[in-house]
Amino acid sequence: MAISAKIVKELRDATGAGMMDCKKALVEADGDFAKAEKLLKEMGLAAVAKRADRATENGAIFAGSRDGKAVLLELVCETDFVAKNEDFIALGEKLVDMVIDNGYTEKCEALEDEVKNLITKIKENMSLNRMQVWDVDDTTVVGSYVHEGHLATMVFIKADAASAVSDPAVVELANDLALHVAAFTPAYLSKDSVDPAYIEENTEIFTKQAAALGKPEKVLAGIVQGKMNKHLAEVCFLLQPFVKDDSMSVEQRVAAVAKEAGASLKVVDYAFYKVGVAQ
Repeated sequence: MAISAKIVKELRDATGAGMMDCKKALVEADGDFAKAEKLLKEMGLAAVAKRADRATENGAIFAGSRDGKAVLLELVCETDFVAKNEDFIALGEKLVDMVIDNGYTEKCEALEDEVKNLITKIKENMSLNRMQVWDVDDTTVVGSYVHEGHLATMVFIKADAASAVSDPAVVELANDLALHVAAFTPAYLSKDSVDPAYIEENTEIFTKQAAALGKPEKVLAGIVQGKMNKHLAEVCFLLQPFVKDDSMSVEQRVAAVAKEAGASLKVVDYAFYKVGVAQ
């Protein structure tokens, strides 16, 4: 039977498949729209399987926070061209919404099906590589920063009063600290959160360095401690010089804003996501 251009276009609009694939499916289905749609889906899933082993070294990071949830997720693909594709970006944003709306806490079939649907349209391997979800109560401020889609951060500040959550200075602080995390990529939140094994390893290194200086034994401990304090100020978020004013530490900036807002503020968590980089 003759296949009209109109029905081919309708099938394309419904499925996102190419015109030639749509016409081929309609011919095979003898013009039956529903059957052709099913055939296209089967063709697409077969294509997904064929592409599953292709390297996915590009992609984008997506962030979202609302309704008591905060989400970071990484969607990866084969090429930078696709990573900037409108459909790819729309998919990432949709996945964030699905996670929040459905209360997902990890990757699941519903999310992966959405990814598969786009693979059948774009014909490039992609996957939801990782995601992280936080529960956010009404006394927590969430700051976020996304840089050109390839990097995203979140910072969580706990306040002792719900009124502080909507304070413009506190909201600005949260977003500034998210920018800080992107710029300085701290390894630890605070001195107290540093792995003891890390402290021990670096203490040994600094002790050897101090001994090589030929200083008296009684001053070596002070030298080692000084080196350790300097190092911790480099790797601990709260001890690092604040990104917008290096005359003060992050901890001091938080204290200053807390005083201005008339509330107690505490940075309780942060996250850093970059395409292809686990942290």
